[in-house]
Amino acid sequence: MFKSWLQPNKTKLDLSNSKGVLHEILGTPITAPINADEQEILFACGCFWGAEKGFWKLPGVVTTAVGYAGGHATNPTYNQVCGGRTGHTEVVRVVWRQSLIDISDLLKMFWECHDPTQGNRQGNDSGTQYRSAIYISNPDHKRLIDSSLKTYQKNLNSRGFGTITTEVKSNQKFFYAEDYHQQYLAKPGSRPYCSAMPTNVLLEDFEGANFILKKEVWSHFDWNISHCVLRSNNSPITQ
Repeated sequence: MFKSWLQPNKTKLDLSNSKGVLHEILGTPITAPINADEQEILFACGCFWGAEKGFWKLPGVVTTAVGYAGGHATNPTYNQVCGGRTGHTEVVRVVWRQSLIDISDLLKMFWECHDPTQGNRQGNDSGTQYRSAIYISNPDHKRLIDSSLKTYQKNLNSRGFGTITTEVKSNQKFFYAEDYHQQYLAKPGSRPYCSAMPTNVLLEDFEGANFILKKEVWSHFDWNISHCVLRSNNSPITQ
């Protein structure tokens, strides 16, 4: 029997909306099974359009998809989730290759790309569907998430921010959002919108961290620029 970090539990997926859909930028199937050298996680950090783009740009990310998780209804639609009737939040499913990028790098993107202290809101978007959250399927990720949260909270406190409200749970079922939401910002005619409100506070080294990405990668993200992710091109960053 493999240990969990070698053979993690798989996220519960609902494929009804996006079976067979290829990633608009990466060209990979967004519903493909996880390979032995890959991991997955769900991040919620405001409107999933901009959040997804931030993650698909990182080297080592195999595929991303947007959807809904953390709620109580089955097969939720975008309108239901936006109406706050299902309890779901907008999330990005990230699949990555462990030899090329570490969960530490993904957590750096997560904490820095939005304001995790705003509760049921992110910028101009308000409601439970915009709450900050991390949903895991591999129990070994919990320790690193907690460690990064503790460090980031200290960093935020030093800059006058409040308490992190990010919800961290395990084994939350993921429902793929409707196809038109997948890689929305890369689609012709899309509305350039992102509600994320980065704090401009960086995640420093934390206990257990194993950053793989070079520092040059992060030069592509300047959180001092309003809607930084929107202003960048769609291409993945190389290193």
